[in-house]
Amino acid sequence: MTAHFDTEKATAAAWFRRLRDDIVAAFEGLEDSHDTGPLSDQAPGRFDVSETKRQSDDGSDAGGGLMSVMRGGRVFEKVGVNISTVFGTLGERAQAAMMARKGLSGMKEDPRFWASGISLVAHMQNPHVPAVHMNTRMFWTPHAWWFGGGSDLNPCIEYDEDTAHFHATQKQHLDPHGAAHYPRLKEWADEYFFVPHRGRARGVGGIFMDDHCTQDWQADLSLTQDIGRAFLPAYVPLVEKRRVQEWSDADKEAQLVHRGLYAEYNLVYDRGTKFGLETGHDANAVLMSLPPLAKWI
Repeated sequence: MTAHFDTEKATAAAWFRRLRDDIVAAFEGLEDSHDTGPLSDQAPGRFDVSETKRQSDDGSDAGGGLMSVMRGGRVFEKVGVNISTVFGTLGERAQAAMMARKGLSGMKEDPRFWASGISLVAHMQNPHVPAVHMNTRMFWTPHAWWFGGGSDLNPCIEYDEDTAHFHATQKQHLDPHGAAHYPRLKEWADEYFFVPHRGRARGVGGIFMDDHCTQDWQADLSLTQDIGRAFLPAYVPLVEKRRVQEWSDADKEAQLVHRGLYAEYNLVYDRGTKFGLETGHDANAVLMSLPPLAKWI
């Protein structure tokens, strides 16, 4: 299975890189636009790009990626678009979690893994522009492979028409793969992005899947690609519409409090954060999702 999947791994990793490049270009284009609202007199933001490294327990190279972060832009207060391709052996806790979740046997005898993906989180200057999260990924072990990912909208000031557009665009991209996908992935997102100790969702939902494997690798990759392709048309029109709005001190207060909810979820519940920290990936890249400022009341 290892040799058979070398081509598939390379294909998936290259796709995540292309998606990253498209999103970075689109976001810098938003920064360059003239109608950027209350902060239009600032210089346009740009991404700072740095390499990330993962080291195995014995100190050997175990892959890495690119961390692209923009801070203090006219539109984006902080946004990160990270890609990584990492490999090595899973520790005992990760093995146990994977065996419990997927029912895999043989993990202890051969705990190798390979994973590649893109992860994006955007926190905005204007409280009327929603924060957003997106990721897609492929995971491989000698025992199984699968895809995961999705995107969800996290406004602090909700607009029903924005929520409707975001969801309709996701559905439009999923429907060619089967009408059952959108309602299933929407329900999954509603459950996954729920914050139990607050008794509420962290946003207005989106789509999410994990452990997706139909045994048709090309079909599963195609579905994952369309989840990624849906992101820019689902999100950019919302940024273009809301970035010109004036905001009040009360609006900014609501944004900071909502960011506290976002931080709580990512630090306590998010599976990707836990996996990244437990498997030795660059901590700055893993914690890129945290907002630049937040507030608790």
